[in-house]
Amino acid sequence: MNICVTTMGSTDIMPSKFRSSQLYPKFFIFLVSLFFSTNNLAQTGIDTLKEIELEEVIIKAYEQNVRLKEIPAAINFISKNVLNGFGSASIISAMNTSPGVRMEERSPGSYRFNIRGSSLRSPFGVRNVKVYYNDLPYTNPGGQTFINQLGYYNFNSLEIIKGPGSSLYGAGTGGVLLIDGLNENDKTGLEVEYTAGSFGAQNIYGAVTTSGERYTSKIGYQYQNNNGYRNHSELKRNVFSWSGSFHLGEKNQLKTTFIYGDLFYETPGGLTFKEFQTNPRSARPGNAFFPGAEAANARVQQKTFIAGASYTQQLHENFQNKTVLYGAYTRLLNPNIQAAERSTQPHFGGRTVIKYTKVKEQWQLNIDAGAEWQKGFTNISIHKNVSGTADSIRTYDEIENRQSLLFAQATLKTKIFNIVAGASLNDLNVGFERYIPSPNGRQKRSFNNILAPRFAISKEIKNINIYSSISKGFSPPTTEELLPSGGAINLQLAAENGINYDLGFRATFFNKLEVDINAFLFQLKNTIVQRRDAAGGSFFLNAGKTNQRGVESSFTYALFQSVQSIEKSSLWLSHTYHHFKYIDFVKDTNNFSGKYLPGIAPHTISSGFNLQLKHGFSSTISYLFTGKIPLNDANAVYAESYHLVAAKIGFQQKFKENILIVLSLGADNLLDETYSLGNDVNGFGGRYYNPAPCRNYFATIGLKWIK
Repeated sequence: MNICVTTMGSTDIMPSKFRSSQLYPKFFIFLVSLFFSTNNLAQTGIDTLKEIELEEVIIKAYEQNVRLKEIPAAINFISKNVLNGFGSASIISAMNTSPGVRMEERSPGSYRFNIRGSSLRSPFGVRNVKVYYNDLPYTNPGGQTFINQLGYYNFNSLEIIKGPGSSLYGAGTGGVLLIDGLNENDKTGLEVEYTAGSFGAQNIYGAVTTSGERYTSKIGYQYQNNNGYRNHSELKRNVFSWSGSFHLGEKNQLKTTFIYGDLFYETPGGLTFKEFQTNPRSARPGNAFFPGAEAANARVQQKTFIAGASYTQQLHENFQNKTVLYGAYTRLLNPNIQAAERSTQPHFGGRTVIKYTKVKEQWQLNIDAGAEWQKGFTNISIHKNVSGTADSIRTYDEIENRQSLLFAQATLKTKIFNIVAGASLNDLNVGFERYIPSPNGRQKRSFNNILAPRFAISKEIKNINIYSSISKGFSPPTTEELLPSGGAINLQLAAENGINYDLGFRATFFNKLEVDINAFLFQLKNTIVQRRDAAGGSFFLNAGKTNQRGVESSFTYALFQSVQSIEKSSLWLSHTYHHFKYIDFVKDTNNFSGKYLPGIAPHTISSGFNLQLKHGFSSTISYLFTGKIPLNDANAVYAESYHLVAAKIGFQQKFKENILIVLSLGADNLLDETYSLGNDVNGFGGRYYNPAPCRNYFATIGLKWIK
């Protein structure tokens, strides 16, 4: 299925003026097609129309456990239904429907994820965003999150906290991601699924679920393979997982998690604009100084496991405790153009929260207090790279990380206001010791006694909830930033810190139109930015002050449909406006003050339509517009805007009383756009571009047996 309309070597990148002008006609055509499709559906069974109400969502973020529309914070929720509207290769398309959020893929398996532009520091992976999986701290104490170790089927739902979550979750100015990997309503059964697609893509999944009145347990295995759109971009992923939920008594619950991931992917490297224009499928070529990506056999081989448990118990009528313990281990091999890196990264830790609840007729008071602690040990050796083999050793370092926080939060709910006040006290200690080429003694860097408060207030007026918050965020440099791939240990990096202001409202009209609009201003000091050297290695520096402001909005409309045929149907539209600038950033003789932060699109639009019929048919069509993106601090080069249209249709039918057959077909990039997803900002020598696949297709067949 290696179908590609784009003719290599003759495809030109359209001038920005022309491409920008295409937004409105393309978006208009997309909306018109949606109108006619929904209008035609509405004609079916018009005699007995019903109103499909929007789903009620309960949010766990900030320990609130309330409906989404009641929480005084900028939070996005991505449900399993949203994930199911796209292909099973990754969660990227589903994540990018969410305003203020951007997920990128430089090559298959090489993900970047950011909330409000936080990928400025991430050459790959996830940094500056705190991630929890089934209550476990998934981000390691060094600040790195290997989200690419999780397969598509490890996600049941996601909550995205936009802006600093430091008051309850510790370090990170980029936000918090809470992942739930288990649906407790799943029934005992067996499921298998196979997907095939363009560029040799294959995805095999099998799972066994057992459940009862008080428990749900699910064991799953996923194998994924993709030859890649570009040369030297093969992906292989194996993920074995087990999640369980056990209710021990009426008010006690044990949640268990085990994940083992074995990941391999090749890294084709960034291209110059000329190389991108001539042949976007090529890997980075070599030169007189460095080998190309294929000659260096550049790749990532990564094995990770994490195991842990979360136990919630009722201590007293007014007191509840949740305690989490976990252990994790990662082994990484990364031959690249300049060297070959080998590392082991074991870490462990825990988190405990005590909740006090007092309910009166006119008010309710919740107090949450607790602590989180993580400890990590990292060994990193850098070798000469000989065609992908780690040869003679150049450096060997041992690193210890210890991260801890104490936090408390009070929430007062009355019939008039909802008030939240919280704060955390944070400590991070990092110790480096280099043994090769010569021992230089132990070096330390500490970020201690950092207070991060947050205050929020909301008021509900009929069906409208208005909220505002002010919070302090801080983010110390990660281990990979203090010891970057492109240089020596840099203990001079300072922690980012700043104040974030949010103002927003959520409203539901007629039980079918949901509106969520949020405006924010984030004034950040000591912003950490990434630079690249000639070999593609990264190094980092503080960029003075930045001013980050924007508006993020989303609209979801549940359509009127026929009782006889329509199970669920909705339209959605989201828009992100980000205006991020350097306020005070002078590097050597270059003054970047007043320039836009690189890697961030000022405008992003996501829209779509999904439909589920009672007899088993379903469909989703989506549209994504991403505006021009500055690629360096000087704003001298921009990545062009692009339009992505995707579609998926599915059908499921009972074969026998308890056997279900599932079929689906889908396509991505239907407009066959030539674009770069996951640009290397400030790339040395203009190597900014990581071309994404052209038009591509997939098909899935699945079988489910439910007891």
